Amino acid sequence: MKRSLEHRIPPVAVTLVSAALMWLIAILAPAYPLPEKLRLISMFLFVVAALAFGILGVVAFHHANTTVNPLLPENCSHLVDDGIFRFTRNPMYLALLLALVGWGLFLGNLWSLLIVVVFAWYINRYQIRPEEQALEAAFGDDFRRYRQRVRKWL
Repeated sequence: MKRSLEHRIPPVAVTLVSAALMWLIAILAPAYPLPEKLRLISMFLFVVAALAFGILGVVAFHHANTTVNPLLPENCSHLVDDGIFRFTRNPMYLALLLALVGWGLFLGNLWSLLIVVVFAWYINRYQIRPEEQALEAAFGDDFRRYRQRVRKWL
Protein backbone atom coordinates (compact mmCIF):
# COMPACT_ATOMS: atom_id res chain seq x y z
CA MET A 1 0.00 0.00 0.00
CA LYS A 2 2.80 2.44 0.82
CA ARG A 3 4.34 2.60 -2.63
CA SER A 4 1.12 1.86 -4.48
CA LEU A 5 -0.12 5.44 -4.10
CA GLU A 6 3.16 7.23 -4.72
CA HIS A 7 2.82 9.38 -7.85
CA ARG A 8 -0.35 7.54 -8.88
CA ILE A 9 -3.06 10.13 -8.32
CA PRO A 10 -2.59 13.59 -9.84
CA PRO A 11 -2.44 16.22 -7.08
CA VAL A 12 -5.20 18.22 -8.78
CA ALA A 13 -7.46 15.14 -8.51
CA VAL A 14 -6.59 14.82 -4.82
CA THR A 15 -7.49 18.49 -4.43
CA LEU A 16 -10.85 18.07 -6.18
CA VAL A 17 -11.73 15.03 -4.07
CA SER A 18 -10.73 16.97 -0.96
CA ALA A 19 -12.90 19.92 -2.01
CA ALA A 20 -15.86 17.59 -2.58
CA LEU A 21 -15.37 16.01 0.84
CA MET A 22 -15.20 19.46 2.40
CA TRP A 23 -18.48 20.37 0.74
CA LEU A 24 -20.07 17.15 1.99
CA ILE A 25 -18.89 17.84 5.53
CA ALA A 26 -20.24 21.39 5.30
CA ILE A 27 -23.64 19.95 4.41
CA LEU A 28 -23.70 17.18 7.01
CA ALA A 29 -21.74 18.50 10.00
CA PRO A 30 -22.98 21.04 12.50
CA ALA A 31 -21.91 24.47 11.43
CA TYR A 32 -20.06 27.08 13.40
CA PRO A 33 -20.45 29.65 10.67
CA LEU A 34 -18.19 32.59 10.22
CA PRO A 35 -19.68 36.00 9.39
CA GLU A 36 -20.30 36.26 5.64
CA LYS A 37 -18.04 39.26 5.10
CA LEU A 38 -15.16 37.52 6.89
CA ARG A 39 -15.78 34.35 4.86
CA LEU A 40 -15.67 36.17 1.54
CA ILE A 41 -12.65 38.34 2.32
CA SER A 42 -10.72 35.37 3.73
CA MET A 43 -11.61 33.19 0.75
CA PHE A 44 -10.54 35.92 -1.66
CA LEU A 45 -7.18 36.41 0.07
CA PHE A 46 -6.42 32.68 0.16
CA VAL A 47 -7.40 32.19 -3.48
CA VAL A 48 -5.26 35.15 -4.60
CA ALA A 49 -2.31 33.75 -2.62
CA ALA A 50 -2.96 30.30 -4.13
CA LEU A 51 -2.96 31.72 -7.65
CA ALA A 52 0.25 33.65 -7.00
CA PHE A 53 2.15 30.65 -5.62
CA GLY A 54 0.84 28.33 -8.33
CA ILE A 55 1.56 30.63 -11.25
CA LEU A 56 5.00 31.62 -9.97
CA GLY A 57 5.91 27.96 -9.51
CA VAL A 58 4.80 26.92 -12.98
CA VAL A 59 6.52 29.92 -14.57
CA ALA A 60 9.79 29.10 -12.79
CA PHE A 61 9.63 25.51 -14.07
CA HIS A 62 8.96 26.70 -17.61
CA HIS A 63 11.86 29.18 -17.45
CA ALA A 64 14.14 26.34 -16.34
CA ASN A 65 12.81 24.14 -19.15
CA THR A 66 11.92 21.32 -16.78
CA THR A 67 8.80 19.24 -16.29
CA VAL A 68 5.83 20.37 -14.22
CA ASN A 69 4.38 16.85 -14.29
CA PRO A 70 4.31 15.74 -10.63
CA LEU A 71 3.73 12.11 -11.61
CA LEU A 72 7.14 11.84 -13.31
CA PRO A 73 9.69 13.60 -11.08
CA GLU A 74 12.49 11.53 -12.59
CA ASN A 75 11.99 13.53 -15.81
CA CYS A 76 13.15 16.79 -14.23
CA SER A 77 16.15 18.26 -15.97
CA HIS A 78 17.03 21.14 -13.62
CA LEU A 79 16.92 21.82 -9.91
CA VAL A 80 14.86 24.99 -9.68
CA ASP A 81 15.93 26.95 -6.61
CA ASP A 82 15.31 30.56 -7.59
CA GLY A 83 12.22 32.74 -7.80
CA ILE A 84 9.41 31.47 -5.61
CA PHE A 85 11.49 28.36 -4.92
CA ARG A 86 13.73 30.48 -2.66
CA PHE A 87 10.83 30.58 -0.18
CA THR A 88 9.12 27.22 -0.56
CA ARG A 89 10.16 23.92 -2.11
CA ASN A 90 6.57 23.19 -3.13
CA PRO A 91 4.77 26.32 -4.33
CA MET A 92 2.26 24.43 -6.47
CA TYR A 93 1.25 22.14 -3.59
CA LEU A 94 1.11 25.16 -1.31
CA ALA A 95 -1.19 26.78 -3.88
CA LEU A 96 -3.53 23.77 -3.79
CA LEU A 97 -3.53 23.80 0.00
CA LEU A 98 -4.28 27.53 0.15
CA ALA A 99 -7.11 27.10 -2.36
CA LEU A 100 -8.62 24.40 -0.13
CA VAL A 101 -8.38 26.67 2.91
CA GLY A 102 -10.12 29.40 0.91
CA TRP A 103 -12.82 26.93 -0.15
CA GLY A 104 -13.27 25.79 3.45
CA LEU A 105 -13.67 29.37 4.62
CA PHE A 106 -16.16 30.05 1.83
CA LEU A 107 -18.18 27.01 2.92
CA GLY A 108 -18.37 28.57 6.35
CA ASN A 109 -18.03 25.26 8.19
CA LEU A 110 -14.86 24.99 10.21
CA TRP A 111 -15.18 21.18 10.38
CA SER A 112 -14.57 21.01 6.66
CA LEU A 113 -11.09 22.45 7.23
CA LEU A 114 -10.07 19.13 8.78
CA ILE A 115 -9.82 17.81 5.24
CA VAL A 116 -7.02 20.32 4.59
CA VAL A 117 -4.98 18.53 7.26
CA VAL A 118 -5.64 15.17 5.57
CA PHE A 119 -4.73 16.71 2.20
CA ALA A 120 -1.42 18.05 3.58
CA TRP A 121 -0.57 14.65 5.08
CA TYR A 122 -1.42 12.83 1.84
CA ILE A 123 0.55 15.20 -0.37
CA ASN A 124 3.53 15.06 2.00
CA ARG A 125 3.54 11.28 2.13
CA TYR A 126 2.56 10.22 -1.38
CA GLN A 127 3.75 13.10 -3.52
CA ILE A 128 6.40 15.27 -1.91
CA ARG A 129 8.42 12.54 -0.20
CA PRO A 130 8.88 10.45 -3.37
CA GLU A 131 9.54 13.60 -5.44
CA GLU A 132 12.25 14.67 -3.05
CA GLN A 133 13.79 11.19 -3.17
CA ALA A 134 13.91 11.46 -6.95
CA LEU A 135 15.42 14.96 -6.76
CA GLU A 136 18.04 13.80 -4.29
CA ALA A 137 18.93 10.89 -6.58
CA ALA A 138 19.19 13.24 -9.56
CA PHE A 139 20.91 16.24 -7.97
CA GLY A 140 22.63 14.83 -4.87
CA ASP A 141 24.38 17.37 -2.68
CA ASP A 142 22.86 20.32 -4.55
CA PHE A 143 19.38 19.15 -3.58
CA ARG A 144 20.41 18.31 -0.01
CA ARG A 145 21.80 21.84 0.45
CA TYR A 146 18.63 23.30 -1.08
CA ARG A 147 16.43 21.19 1.22
CA GLN A 148 18.38 22.45 4.24
CA ARG A 149 17.97 26.11 3.38
CA VAL A 150 14.36 26.19 2.06
CA ARG A 151 11.28 24.97 3.91
CA LYS A 152 8.99 22.35 2.46
CA TRP A 153 5.84 24.49 2.64
CA LEU A 154 6.66 28.02 3.85
